[in-house]
Amino acid sequence: MLRALIHGTAGRAMTSLYLASAFFLGIHLLVSGTRLRDGLVAKLGEQRYMGLFSLASIGGLIWMGWSFTLAKGTQILWIAPLVARQSGALIIFIAFLFIVIGIMTPSPTLVQAGGMLKKGGGAVHGIIRITRHPFLWGIAIWSAFHLYINGDVPSTVFFGTFLALALLGTLAIDAKRKRAYGEEWNAFAAQTSNIPFGAVLTGRTKLKLGEIGLKRIAATLVVFLMVLFGHGWLFGQIPFPMFW
Repeated sequence: MLRALIHGTAGRAMTSLYLASAFFLGIHLLVSGTRLRDGLVAKLGEQRYMGLFSLASIGGLIWMGWSFTLAKGTQILWIAPLVARQSGALIIFIAFLFIVIGIMTPSPTLVQAGGMLKKGGGAVHGIIRITRHPFLWGIAIWSAFHLYINGDVPSTVFFGTFLALALLGTLAIDAKRKRAYGEEWNAFAAQTSNIPFGAVLTGRTKLKLGEIGLKRIAATLVVFLMVLFGHGWLFGQIPFPMFW
């Protein structure tokens, strides 16, 4: 009786997680970054569209998180090796470097920052020399690690949604910026790369780590430590227990 009840609850939670993930992925890949978005902005205006889209995104995140919390830990697919867990702190710190420094570095690929291209502010600098989408690549690293380390179906759906959104989102932003800014975008894209270190390795830009700045690295360390020590309280699971 109890087993059937638990199975039924987990099954409903998984159905909800599938629907929530499809909704969240859909509004980003089928609306944001597409010509449908252009039409909605033309009708609603940029600010009203962004407000409605933000509400939909927040609602989708809450829906996904709630469903995942109820379903996580069920339907185990694999057990990650110990070495993966031992390397987790370094992998996540690298992900946070991309995420935090990416947010703190002005770039025409950030939300509502495409106008930098027209103002001549699209110069390639700092982490943008590594990738023009540092935030999304950080999310990709973060989600790929969590997907692998958890090894269950709910995590595959939950973190797989963020992984797909991060990787496909880079392409959607590129297409959106190209439609809006044409040659100005082309000039910026020619000096940068989507794939990390692509432009550096092909000689289209030079790696200048000093441009990143110690303040951004320090901010990354602060955020990383806050999440590390608050993870158990926030999510009920202590990460990297070998460090405690």
